Amino acid sequence: MTVAEHQAHPGQKVLTPGTMNNYIKNVEYAVRGRIAIRAEEIRDELDAGKKFPFERVVNCNIGNPQQLNQKPITFFRQVASLCENPDLLSDDKAPLVSQLYPSDAIARAKQLLKDIGPSIGVPAIRRTVAKFLEQRDDSVPANMNHIFLTQGASSGVQTMLSMLTQSSDTGIMIPIPQYPLYSATLSLVGATAVPYYLDEQQQWGLDVNQLTQTVTEARKNGTDVRALAIINPGNPTGQCLTKANLTDILTFCYDQQLVLLADEVYQTNIYTQARPFISFRKALLDHPIEHVKNHVELVSFHSISKGMVGECGRRGGYFECINLNQDILDQIYKMASVSLCPNIHGQILVDLMCHPPQENDPSYPIYHKEVSGIYESLKRRAQKLEAAFNAMEGVSCQPAQGSMYLFPTITLPKKAIQHAEQLGLAADAYYSEQMLEATGVCVVPGSGFGQVDGTYHFRSTFLPEEHLFDAFCSNIEAFHASFLKKYQD
Repeated sequence: MTVAEHQAHPGQKVLTPGTMNNYIKNVEYAVRGRIAIRAEEIRDELDAGKKFPFERVVNCNIGNPQQLNQKPITFFRQVASLCENPDLLSDDKAPLVSQLYPSDAIARAKQLLKDIGPSIGVPAIRRTVAKFLEQRDDSVPANMNHIFLTQGASSGVQTMLSMLTQSSDTGIMIPIPQYPLYSATLSLVGATAVPYYLDEQQQWGLDVNQLTQTVTEARKNGTDVRALAIINPGNPTGQCLTKANLTDILTFCYDQQLVLLADEVYQTNIYTQARPFISFRKALLDHPIEHVKNHVELVSFHSISKGMVGECGRRGGYFECINLNQDILDQIYKMASVSLCPNIHGQILVDLMCHPPQENDPSYPIYHKEVSGIYESLKRRAQKLEAAFNAMEGVSCQPAQGSMYLFPTITLPKKAIQHAEQLGLAADAYYSEQMLEATGVCVVPGSGFGQVDGTYHFRSTFLPEEHLFDAFCSNIEAFHASFLKKYQD
């Protein structure tokens, strides 16, 4: 409705589906879509006494560890609680507090409270991140002024995609399957998604030749392809790229004049020694070709939401920029200032993630025990769920080299596919809905992430508590067998 049409009908609503921003209407986010909404309805119905074939809903649709009862790291919460109630650090409370908190937690909280700072993040925390990057990559020092603290990695990704988008012809290469943050944000800013496909038969590997074909074809069709987004370790696919692959990708970005957006939030979720995590930052700094090293524009993202920390709700993260134009850094700073500042609680957790207790610190024994326990449990659960999927008829699942997810491919009966079509659903969406109703397990259909035409998948976390895991796997196996029997050709 135009302004004139609206003025001709006084009393009508100004904001309606017909007058709202069309870009927002185009946004889709399958991780919290129709099936997740139904899962919440079932949870409410269970609470109200309605009977289902299960006693609880298990949200395997989102990678929120603490929602599925992963315990917070004690040291992190101790420091956070002291920062949130600084009165506990007053001299008159010191005798009591020293009995409740270890000395290194008290010292860290006092230091952090001295350091609260400006829009792009507390300077001392950005300095901590810079030191972390230097130590992680065994590299030259990082520039703290090229590090921006954010409300989780997603906020940083959205900022950079907004910066890159000049018109609807702007193209951003995104992986298929992909985390829907990317397609949703591109819809919101009005840019064009340029999909490239990961190779399932090669453990979801990335082929540079295919990347070259994709960007060439897109540019031939008038798309101004400006950036390549890579999620490593992968979401939803769990792959972890090799150093040689990273090096080839950086060379590709130089040759094709692309900004590289490296989503590395799962960098500590690595479950195989054969594929250790190597950052794009390290691969760039170690690149054998000098002009690649000095010119490829790299933005890498990290978060407190994943790994062993799992603090999704505190919304903390950062991104680091390498080889970006100073004028662009100034524009990013301006946009960060418009947003005022990332929340302080998230910034504090970023500091703790990047500088946890060290070997001689009082809190180290508990910290080490908690982190090791979470990691080993995740590794066991990943292997157990992978084995369960691969034992199911018509299901094939690549191993989780990293991240928190498995993305099995499923062969569905023709009758099930036809029934889904009659309902207006993708076949894997129908399968996932039926799994929820039968087991209480909420997964995300592969159609919500993108997949090769004619294939069907779903994404599941392996975050349910380990003592419940055998029953969790058994319920999925029983449902799958029942589904195949119901729709057998």
